[in-house]
Amino acid sequence: MSSLISTPVPADLRVAGIGQRAPSIVEALGLTISPLESSDLAIFVVGAKDGIDSEGVAAWNLARDLYIPSLVVIDQLLESEIDFDDMSAIAGRLLDPVVTPYLVLHSDEGSPIALINLDSLQLSNYSGGAREITESDPEHKVLVFEFRKEYLEALAAAGEGAFQQGLLYPAIPYLAQNNLGLEEIAQYARQIEVLPGRS
Repeated sequence: MSSLISTPVPADLRVAGIGQRAPSIVEALGLTISPLESSDLAIFVVGAKDGIDSEGVAAWNLARDLYIPSLVVIDQLLESEIDFDDMSAIAGRLLDPVVTPYLVLHSDEGSPIALINLDSLQLSNYSGGAREITESDPEHKVLVFEFRKEYLEALAAAGEGAFQQGLLYPAIPYLAQNNLGLEEIAQYARQIEVLPGRS
């Protein structure tokens, strides 16, 4: 079990990690990689620098055919000029439209250090390497107003349980250097019911 996340992900959760850097994320969750066809959850890593390859797109299409709940994890946030918001839009064109439950907040130097939850409007501050939850400032609430409205409308349109049914695809930012996004990935993983087995 990883000590980087607050509550463990069920140890019997079968997770497919798609993309070159996916195994390290799955390992950080305290899990091991499973084959896609027998997985309860699929994590697709899309790099802000290198995108997703054709094998990843093929795996995405298979996950859609099998209705496997899927997360799109956007990494390489320091290696690219493309930010999380823009890369989420690109991922939505390469795969299927995604929703962004979190937006990235940056330090004065431009490094991603915190996430704002578009549902609760709480901040997850990762600047010290560990996640610290605080209330967002009034100016943050103003800045994310339109994004939040769009996100909540997408959730309402998709219906309750859409993520667990493999019908709604959250995009989560991830930065290994300070663990930004790891707990948010784990929160989605904890929503998945471990199934008896997939054919």
